[in-house]
Amino acid sequence: MSSLDSTRKVVRHHRMLRTVLIVLWTAMLTVFQPISLAVLPQGTSRKIVSDDFTKNRKETASVESRRKASAGQSSNNTASQPRARRNYRLSSPSTSRTKPLSRSTAVAQLGVTLWRLRPVKANDTDARVLVREKGKSSEWIPERVEADTVFREGDHVRLSIESPGAGYLYVVDRDLFADGTTGGAMLIYPWSDRRGGDNQMGPGKLVEIPAQEDDPSYFTARRSSSDQVGEILTVIVTTSPLDLPISDKPFQISNVQMSKWEAIWGGQSDRFEMEGGTGEAWTKQEQQAGARKGTRQLTRDDPAPQTIYRLPTKDKNAFLINVQLRYAR
Repeated sequence: MSSLDSTRKVVRHHRMLRTVLIVLWTAMLTVFQPISLAVLPQGTSRKIVSDDFTKNRKETASVESRRKASAGQSSNNTASQPRARRNYRLSSPSTSRTKPLSRSTAVAQLGVTLWRLRPVKANDTDARVLVREKGKSSEWIPERVEADTVFREGDHVRLSIESPGAGYLYVVDRDLFADGTTGGAMLIYPWSDRRGGDNQMGPGKLVEIPAQEDDPSYFTARRSSSDQVGEILTVIVTTSPLDLPISDKPFQISNVQMSKWEAIWGGQSDRFEMEGGTGEAWTKQEQQAGARKGTRQLTRDDPAPQTIYRLPTKDKNAFLINVQLRYAR
C-alpha cells in the first residue's frame, strides 16, 4: 500500500512539473515574439502606409472646416474629401541585421521622390516645370519613378526631399564606377543662392534639387567615363548646422570626412516604394511647396513622397542615407 502511494505521488509530481514547464514555455513565446518579429528573414514582404510619414504635416483647411461644421460652427469653405492613404512595399533587399532592433531603437525616416521629365503633350493639364537652358525656355512634365530606375543617356532628372521631423539638410554627390569605387564628393546642397543658403527641414517643407528657379532646373543623365554606372547622392539630416562653407558653387568634401560621416551616421536602411506611384505627374501642390519662395507647405492630404527610407539611428544628432542613381551602359 505504501509503495502504491509513493507511485501516485511520483506521477502527480511529474504531471505538475510538466504543467509548470508548459506554462513557462508559453510565457517565453509571448514575451519574445515581438522582438523576433523586429528582424524579418530574407524574402519577407513588409508594407507601410503613407500616414506613417505624413502624420506630422499640418492638416488642410478643409479638415478644419469639417471640424467646425461638426461642432455646429458655420464655415464658408467647401469641405473636400481627404486624399486616400497610399501603401508602400519593401523594395530593398531584406537581410538579417547583425543586431536585432529593440523596441526603444529610434528609426529615422526620409522621403525622396525622383522625377523624370518628359515633353509636354497637347492635352496635359498637370503642373509643368519651365526649363531654361542656353537662353531657350521649354516646358516639361515631371513624372515619378522608383529609386532603382535605370536612366538612359540624356534623361532629365529632378529630386525632391522631405523630412517628417525638423533638421538641416545636406546633399553630397559622387560618381559611381563599375568596380564600386566613387569619385570626388561634392556638396551640392545647400548653396548660398538656393533659398539664401537656408537648409532647414520640417514636416511639409519640400526641397527640390535642382530648384525650379535654377538654370537648368534638372540633372542630365550623362556618364563622365565609360566605366561610370551611376551616381550616389548622400543625404544627411542633422539636428544642428554643420560647420561647412556655403557658397554659390559646389564644395568638395574630403574622402576622410565622408568615411567618418558614413561610419557614425549611416547604416543599413530599408527602402519602401509607393505602390502605383510610378508615372504620376508633379502636382500643383508639390510645385508650390517646392518653389524657392514657396507659398505653401504640403499638408496631410497632399501627395506623399514616392520613396521612403527608414534607418535605425546610431546617433541622435544626425542620420545619413545613400540614394543611388543608375545609368544604362
